[in-house]
Amino acid sequence: MSQTRLLSVLVENKPGVLHRVASMIRRRGFNIDSLSVGPTEDDSVSRMTIAVHVGKQQAEQATKQLSKLVDVITIDDITGLRNVAHELLLIRIHAPAGQRREILDLIEIFRGRVVDVAPNTLIVEVTGSTEKIDNFIELVQPYGIKEAARSGAVALVRGDEARIRLVDFEIGIGVEAPERPAAPPQGEAADTTGTV
Repeated sequence: MSQTRLLSVLVENKPGVLHRVASMIRRRGFNIDSLSVGPTEDDSVSRMTIAVHVGKQQAEQATKQLSKLVDVITIDDITGLRNVAHELLLIRIHAPAGQRREILDLIEIFRGRVVDVAPNTLIVEVTGSTEKIDNFIELVQPYGIKEAARSGAVALVRGDEARIRLVDFEIGIGVEAPERPAAPPQGEAADTTGTV
């Protein structure tokens, strides 16, 4: 069964790495739902969070292929793990004076914030799970969305022992990878909501 899977990839922070990773996924025929890249606490390393809509077997195949790329340091499919995955939405909403209070109430419910005000529009920032962002967009749709920009998910595994395991890299020889937290029982979804 196909679902959106989150791959967390640590890569060397140098030119061309994003292109190589995206090209490998494209060659496999997988569609990237979202891709977020940013530096980590180490300036020489970047974290990629890739959301792909594939089955578990295809995700394992993609993980194995990505691990072969020279620039990839570690990779893990964190879909079944307890994780915090958030997106950022910036959205310009049609908000004439007569409807503005209703819109502001919705923004407050979703713990968003107004980042720009114009005579007939508001730019709003909302962060949270993909579902939270989708729900907010659905609820403000009737007011009129002028434009929207949405980041991809950024994600980290929850808990003190949450470290991305090394996947068959020489770096990890002789180093025990920490135990992975148990996946939720069959039929239960992993907690990806964070704080709402």
